Order: sequence, then structure tokens, then C-alpha cells
Amino acid sequence: MGDARRALVTGTSTGIGRAITLALAREGYDLAITELDTGWLKEVLEEPALRNRKVVPVELDLREEASIDAAFDYALDELGEIDLLVNNAGCALSKPVVEVRWEEWDDVIDTNLKGTFFMSKRFGQYCLERRRPGSIVSLASTHGIIGIANRSVYGISKAGVSHLTKMLAIEWAEHNIRVNAIAPTTVLTPSRQKLLSDPKLRQNMLERIPTRRFATMEEVAAAVLYLDSPGAGSVTGHTLLVDGGLTAY
Repeated sequence: MGDARRALVTGTSTGIGRAITLALAREGYDLAITELDTGWLKEVLEEPALRNRKVVPVELDLREEASIDAAFDYALDELGEIDLLVNNAGCALSKPVVEVRWEEWDDVIDTNLKGTFFMSKRFGQYCLERRRPGSIVSLASTHGIIGIANRSVYGISKAGVSHLTKMLAIEWAEHNIRVNAIAPTTVLTPSRQKLLSDPKLRQNMLERIPTRRFATMEEVAAAVLYLDSPGAGSVTGHTLLVDGGLTAY
């Protein structure tokens, strides 16, 4: 376990974050995993893949700077070092523009963009102070690359994540801190499975994707593993599309 890489992954109780956690554990990473309430992590912590790894549950609210600092410091104390930051936590909003309330905008932007920026800042600061390399992988979205109705705030926040990735990558390249993102199309998470139980909606969404299938959580997790691997040593400032060709039109 002494040679394990160590990762801090945000938003890990379900869906993509949970899949990323399991994939990293299977590859031998020790982990700090976060949620707003660590009680939500109970089922994840019982997963067989985590049994032989050091896994630290951490409380984190990305809308609060003090919470970001406290969570990072706690994860660092418990793991000793952090090699990889995965900015997965986020919130969605599905509403026509004219119905979006001021506080809803703040909640989505503060979580998805501001929180991702300041968590990345905290990790970058740590790497610079210790003069050590680091890797950041953030979850963006195809909604941040192409337009779609009723997803404006979410899409804007995720477009910000993709550009944040470029800005940080350039600033930190000389310090061997790589910064990348992943932009999936619709992923078959448990919450999406419920939404896609409507056959008409499912068909409409599939018809937009050239491969005619949704991405899986495991495919997104595999992209994280690639972007943190030695084979991606020259990849930085990049948003990797896991979208079945959706944005290739």
C-alpha cells in the first residue's frame, strides 16, 4: 500500500462519482471520498472493491470556502499526500430560462463552477508549496459544448469547467500539474435510468447520439484512469468527450 496513488474524489455516494471511486480502488488508489453528508457514503464504503484500500469519508460543501479548505486539509492529513483530484460533485437544473430563479443560478454556478475552481486552487496550492506534480480531472458535459433547451444554467456552468481546465493547465504546466476534464453525454446512472423509463423520451435522446447508445458510468471512470495515467503524460488542458459522437455533427 506504500506505493499507492492517492486521490480525492468529490460527490461519490452514487452514479458517476461512485463508479470512479470503485475504478480507482480496483487500480490500487487510496481514496478520500466526499459528500455533503458522510452518512450518504455508507453503502459505498461497504463495496468489496474498497476492502483492501485506505478510504477516508470526508464532509464537503463546495459552496463554502471554509468547507473546501477543511475537507482538503482533512483528506491530506489522512492520506499523507494527494496525487489526483477528481472534481465530480455537481448539481443539475432543468428549467426554461424564463423560469430560472436568482438563487437557483447561484446554487448551480457556486457548486459546479466556483466550487470546482476553488477546490482546484486548493490542490494546486498544495502541489506548488511542496513542489510536487499533480493531476486534476473535472467532470464537464456535452451541455457545455453544444446548446440544448432547458439546461441553460447547467450548460453554462459546465462550459466554464471546460475553460477553467484550459486556464489552469496553462498556468501550471511548468510545474508538472496536469489539468483535464471529461465531457460525457447522457450517462446511464441510477437517476437517469428512472428518467429514461419513458420510451419516447429515451428514443428521442438516443436519436441524437450517432452510436445510438448512452455512455456508461464505467466508461467515464475509465476516462479518469486514462487521464491520470503515465500514458496521458502529455495531455493537459483537454476536455475528453465521452459522447458517442454527439458533438461531432
